[in-house]
Amino acid sequence: MLSDAAIAAFKGSLRGELIQPHDQGYDAARKVFNTMIDKRPRLIARANSVADVISAVRFGREQNLPVAVRGGGHSGPGLGTVDDGLVIWLSGMKGIRVDPKASTVRVDGGCTWGEVDHATHAFGLAVPTGIISTTGVGGLTLGGGTGHLTRQYGLTIDNLLSADLVLADGKFVTASKDENPDLFWAIRGGGGNFGVVTSFEFKLHSVGPQVIAGLIVHPFSAAKEVLREYRRLVAEAPDELCCWVVMRKAPPLPFLPQDVHGTEVLVLALCYAGDPAAGEKAVAPFKAIGKPIADVVGPAPFTAWQTAVDPLLTPGERNYWKSHDFIEISDGLIEVLLGAIRTLPSPQCEVFMGNLGGAVNRVAVGATAYPHRDINFVMNVHTRWSSPSEDKVCVAWARALYDAAAPFATGGVYVNFMPDDEAQRVRTGAYGPNYDRLSKIKAKYDPKNLFRTNQNVAPFVTA
Repeated sequence: MLSDAAIAAFKGSLRGELIQPHDQGYDAARKVFNTMIDKRPRLIARANSVADVISAVRFGREQNLPVAVRGGGHSGPGLGTVDDGLVIWLSGMKGIRVDPKASTVRVDGGCTWGEVDHATHAFGLAVPTGIISTTGVGGLTLGGGTGHLTRQYGLTIDNLLSADLVLADGKFVTASKDENPDLFWAIRGGGGNFGVVTSFEFKLHSVGPQVIAGLIVHPFSAAKEVLREYRRLVAEAPDELCCWVVMRKAPPLPFLPQDVHGTEVLVLALCYAGDPAAGEKAVAPFKAIGKPIADVVGPAPFTAWQTAVDPLLTPGERNYWKSHDFIEISDGLIEVLLGAIRTLPSPQCEVFMGNLGGAVNRVAVGATAYPHRDINFVMNVHTRWSSPSEDKVCVAWARALYDAAAPFATGGVYVNFMPDDEAQRVRTGAYGPNYDRLSKIKAKYDPKNLFRTNQNVAPFVTA
């Protein structure tokens, strides 16, 4: 039971807003990206500063409340909220400072990647990030971070220079290769298990302002041939080129004929971030595959490409994700994928294969908490629909595809694509050989597991 006096004292300690169930804005504040998640926090602390975060962490610990940390973007499994507990919401922390001379950027924990792109692109610089501009900086980074620049410059965590955190005991620390290096190792892939990250410092790279990017849309009848040619070409492609595969029903894109809308298609999403002439040469073999319905690959601002698929991932829909890692796209996997796309349970459902390899594979397994350094593809079964009446069939479809694809997968999983019902995969699937080290670091920095509303790494317990 929380006393009115304790809540009043907590509210008085904040520069930001404290939102309670009786407040007018409570229902809007508690809503999250995935409408399957309908939790009712006891308190939502909308932090405006590091001091607010410190106060909130201490209050949560002292009052023995379940604590969730919510950044600036979306979480498929809804891990940024909690029933009858405290949500520490970083949406008021939006500072971004670019140092073009040092090619670095300092980003507050409540930012989205679109906001970061806007700030850095003015200098012709970018951080390797995800593929949706509305994604939060904190969640994507702490899980690893994959996107259009990954093959060239590595995961987002491979470009993290330092981070500021509030620990479970309320202390403020910096983690880098020189300060608290064990903590720095852990947050590069270990998720939100170790503290509230209030700011990140990233290395920047020269990108654009123009890149060669766009979509090539193929009829689903040609999907098998396209996938076989695709896997051959990506194995030979330079690191500057990234090509993701998306299979779904065609949305009403303006460059697609109307009779294609709502039919199954296979889409190649290409991005070449480098010399334009070399880029035209690199994308040419992909443009030569089959007889596409549409080909809109060409010069484009990098920031525009980063927002291209935002309309397909807006909040307000029901979502359930399943994921596998792969070394290769085998013939057997192709058959599984094609069979699943023929039975899509909702027009919004899709399967995408993220194209990794390149710089990701040149980092040692134990260099960061993220261990999947040998993979070339990551699959997200992105099941998305509108009505609760569709829950059963959509979730069952995703699970069936996941099970059918398992024999061709590595057994590993990208932690940011895991749903909230896969706790059993955290140890072996998400972290594998790095789990025990993570567990020991967790015991050092959060021995009572205050930060457990996540894909949780349990504190190591000595026998």
